[in-house]
Amino acid sequence: MRIRKAHLTAAAGALALVTGLTAPAHATTPAAAPVHAVQQDAPSVYGSAAYLMDASSGKELFSKNADDRLPIASVTKMMTAYVVLKTAKPTDVVQIKREDVQYAEDGGGTTADLRPGDRLTVGELLYGLMLPSGADAAHALARTYGPGVGGFVAKMNGTARELGMNDTEYVNADGLPKRGGDGYSTARDQSVLAAKAVQVPLIKQVAGTRYHSLDATSEHRSYSWRNTNKLLGTPGAIGLKTGFTRAAGFTLAFAGEKRGHTLVGVLLGESVSSRRFDTAESLLSWGAARESA
Repeated sequence: MRIRKAHLTAAAGALALVTGLTAPAHATTPAAAPVHAVQQDAPSVYGSAAYLMDASSGKELFSKNADDRLPIASVTKMMTAYVVLKTAKPTDVVQIKREDVQYAEDGGGTTADLRPGDRLTVGELLYGLMLPSGADAAHALARTYGPGVGGFVAKMNGTARELGMNDTEYVNADGLPKRGGDGYSTARDQSVLAAKAVQVPLIKQVAGTRYHSLDATSEHRSYSWRNTNKLLGTPGAIGLKTGFTRAAGFTLAFAGEKRGHTLVGVLLGESVSSRRFDTAESLLSWGAARESA
């Protein structure tokens, strides 16, 4: 359920922070006509909310209901990866437990098919988190680096406040629906996070990887993961993260490097899975052309 909150002061603060930066099955129901964006020549956006910005300058390029509080599904895992890498080294080792696997199974989430007892580095687990959108990987990382899932979620919300994401509340590390209420965020807030995330080399590398495999070792069995992000393969596309729940619809955090500019954006509440990738590609091309004009 959408919770509308126009919070212009917090949004301005979030953009000011970014300005200072350096260095599943497709829905089959017919879509409603798109709501035209503020920018008259912008691509049509059918989803509930969208935002596009220049990651380097923090300049807003496109906005549609960007401050509406909405569930974001597995786009949540972008913050999970970001928080993990604030303290963990990519070479740190995490042992998978039965509770990590059971959590994903009980919640009906997508998984990285992790096996209890396997020992994987943080760097490898990030591929399991971001490519197949593994709720088991999210749970293992949150459990280890909270410490405890509750402690980790508190770190996620603390980081959100540090970044000026004042219209965001996380309730878990994966974005699955939770009894008692889902978390929420806005297209604007998640774009602020995306601008920070693409500056982390490992997140940028993982999010832009289409396929990743691990050979079996004495520490773990073999794994192979394919990225759910169909935007990859488009010239200049970086990633970042897909998502879907019934409440959230299809969601997407995306980024691309075009014409010398790094642009980031977020789409929320799309009813057709494939259309979010087409829309993101159109927004990236349109935004790059505006910035280069």
